Amino acid sequence: MEKVKGRVWKFGDNINTDEIIPARYLNTTDINELAKHCMEDADPEFMRKCKPGDIIVAGKNFGCGSSREHAPLAIKGAKISTVIAESFARIFFRNAINIGLPILQIPNIHSKVDEGDILEIDFVSGIVKNLTKNETYQAMPFPKFMQEIILANGLLNYVVNKVKANP
Repeated sequence: MEKVKGRVWKFGDNINTDEIIPARYLNTTDINELAKHCMEDADPEFMRKCKPGDIIVAGKNFGCGSSREHAPLAIKGAKISTVIAESFARIFFRNAINIGLPILQIPNIHSKVDEGDILEIDFVSGIVKNLTKNETYQAMPFPKFMQEIILANGLLNYVVNKVKANP
């Protein structure tokens, strides 16, 4: 996946993992079950409104709170193509990469896009085009090995593929 295009859903600063996937649903790791409740406490209608390939745009410190992987799993299960934020909580950032959820950091992105805007993202270059506003934003692209982890659908698959390629 080098490029994606999707509609923006906006959230503010300090969206914590309980808003992404409420603790009352943490009795499962089933990605499809978690997806049903994605962003439920931040926007109860989110899963009814969003479509596969849509994009979450947020402010600072997205994913703060719990260290469990449930939050990025819920987003991935909801078939959100990417999360773009001004900054991420460190453990959420790492968990997202580990499960193969594409994320990007762009300073001041929250004030630049509106909910409903259509973005096109090139993960190799880090260029994000706002097709609605005819604007372009630059994210720091991930190093090649991190792009390979995301393409492999997570760290575990990446390692298995490497081992198979080099027995």
